[in-house]
Amino acid sequence: MEQSKIEDLLRQMTLEEKIGQLTQITGDFYSDKAEERTGPMSQLGLNEDQIMNIGTVLGVVGAAECKRIQGQYMDRNRLHIPTMFMGDVIHGYETIFPIPLGLASSWDTGAFKEMAQVSAEEASVSGLSAVFSPMVDLVRDPRWGRVMESTGEDPFLNGKLASALVKGYQGEPGDLQDHFNKVAACVKHFAAYGAVTGGRDYNTVDMSEQRLRDVYLRGYRAAIEAGARLVMTSFNTVGGIPATGNRHLMQDILRDEFGFDGVLISDFGAVKELISHGVAADETQAADLSIHAGVDIEMMTLCYMHTLEALVESGAVDERLIDASVLRILQLKNELGLFEHPFRGADEEREKEVVFSEEHRAVARRVTAESLVLLRNNDSILPLKESQSVALLGPAAQSPDVLGAWSWRGRTDRAVTLMQGLREHALACDASIASKVRTTEERCDYFIPTESVVAESVELAKRSDVVVLALGELSTMSGEASSRSNIRLPKGQVALFNAVHQVNPHIVVVLFNGRPLDLHDIEAADAILEAWYPGTEGGSAIADVLYGSVNPSGKVTMSFPESAGQIPIYYDEDNTGRPYEQAPNEKYVSKYLDVSNYAAYPFGFGLSYSRFTYGSLESSGNGFSTEHPVTISVNITNDSDVDGVEIAQLYVRDLVGEVVRPVKQLKGFQRVALAAGETTRVDFELEENDVRYVHLDDSMHSDPGDFLVWVGGNSRDLSEPIRLHLE
Repeated sequence: MEQSKIEDLLRQMTLEEKIGQLTQITGDFYSDKAEERTGPMSQLGLNEDQIMNIGTVLGVVGAAECKRIQGQYMDRNRLHIPTMFMGDVIHGYETIFPIPLGLASSWDTGAFKEMAQVSAEEASVSGLSAVFSPMVDLVRDPRWGRVMESTGEDPFLNGKLASALVKGYQGEPGDLQDHFNKVAACVKHFAAYGAVTGGRDYNTVDMSEQRLRDVYLRGYRAAIEAGARLVMTSFNTVGGIPATGNRHLMQDILRDEFGFDGVLISDFGAVKELISHGVAADETQAADLSIHAGVDIEMMTLCYMHTLEALVESGAVDERLIDASVLRILQLKNELGLFEHPFRGADEEREKEVVFSEEHRAVARRVTAESLVLLRNNDSILPLKESQSVALLGPAAQSPDVLGAWSWRGRTDRAVTLMQGLREHALACDASIASKVRTTEERCDYFIPTESVVAESVELAKRSDVVVLALGELSTMSGEASSRSNIRLPKGQVALFNAVHQVNPHIVVVLFNGRPLDLHDIEAADAILEAWYPGTEGGSAIADVLYGSVNPSGKVTMSFPESAGQIPIYYDEDNTGRPYEQAPNEKYVSKYLDVSNYAAYPFGFGLSYSRFTYGSLESSGNGFSTEHPVTISVNITNDSDVDGVEIAQLYVRDLVGEVVRPVKQLKGFQRVALAAGETTRVDFELEENDVRYVHLDDSMHSDPGDFLVWVGGNSRDLSEPIRLHLE
């Protein structure tokens, strides 16, 4: 539809119809069973006519249901404006991929894009037009439950991965209208939700404007520059003002500075929560604050519907504000092709072919294997040999709870468990060795294993060459509203580990979890494989890595602390006036008395079955400038007899700045495939705009001077630095 027709449609709308477009409700209001509609409608005080005027719908399932609701809606909507279906598709629709924190461990923008493409195809054929992803909240506190939805602690990597997700969901400009296997991406949560105090969900965020802009806003901006068509507000305060009513954040920064011209939607109930925050006395004030902040869609509360009409009549709200919001919503629907094709991609027959297809499961298995991180491998206990007898023990050994939180449409009954994955691998090799993988008859509890399970586990461990011990968190222990003050393994699991270790020290721990954990209770393990919540094909992908069909290449994107007392702990911390590194034996330096300053497993860390060595760095010059970038080169050798993939990482330190700069910052990374014994030259280009940062006046520019540059396999183990000068 031409823009002039969209504007003409807006002129025909009554104020009541406009306000309806600014509201989102859940699909149960549109149930085809009157008794199922009655409760929700009564609770919110809605009638049948009103729900046929509401602009967007949350959480409807399936092509047939979306088509039924859309057809009924279009018949009863006066101007035949289609509604739009949105949903929480975070790491897959029905084919579930690893949680985003796990997927980020692949450091593979191509894998991120593939995941989003698969998700978009499954979601769109099932009737959705927009998904609430990517989550771009930078996180440095693993106590926060929603860390599992993030991509970790680094602004640079966060932005690269967010951009890849947006492009995977939406495709190229124009694809949303021309290709109905694409969906609109919604960037969330704007802004700085990952910095909540104490890692407690829905809590306060308090930081300087400089840090907000320089560290936390970079990822959102990258996603917006990639073309994301929606942004979601966060629950937290920023600068003492809740984000949903924060005009400075939403208008001055998001709209004016970032140039975002898409749809801004509140999080679930966030408009009315302005009352709970204490910045609004009632629904009227909450609506007033939100509409002036530029929130276009209110999700699942009715402050707009209840009060905006009166606010316009009183002159407190200019109707042109409402018109601007409605126009953005209509334009998004037009971009999605909904006016010409209100059912868009929804297709029951294709839904059966596309959703959870063998092709999509194969992609998930390959991508999942890339996301697994080998944290420890003493004496090369891994990969396992098919000839070895294996005792597969622990609460996650047979559990289908491998999908993780926000796997809305995922089905655990179709997920591959670790036991299934190991046995299928064994059968594929030789049916006779499948019996070498044994487990307990009784399922092991995550918190208090029974005495009989412990006894059987010990007996199996005695009679096995290797123990694979599957430990971790239930999926309900991470995700929204699942913050934890204690991020150690449950005591019952530690007791099981110790009991087994007494009879067989050859233990490979496989971890299923949604956050970095304090792992000092299992220091005696020979190997630790971080599997995260690996998704639909988790068991198969883990088996691929444990038996060496796939060489692990994942690297963590969030530091694992030695102790929760170190939190927040992250690699790119600011230097201090008394840095520990300059005088580690002195008392009056920045350190702890009872634990080190360092992570147990630092950002960027991950082992391989290969061994990679780095040569000395070389540069194309002694400096760089705005007009002339510099190339940093290094030879990397696979000094082993196993083909592998190394993730080479470039780090930079600005030695003198107007604002204190971090001790090092990631500025580039490359996945490098190396055959056994192969050496290859890897080049990184460093430009002046790579070292720009936000100054005290909020301007973004660089400071001339000297920089240190490193390359290595993680943020701790790096080459000798070279010094470069910025003119």
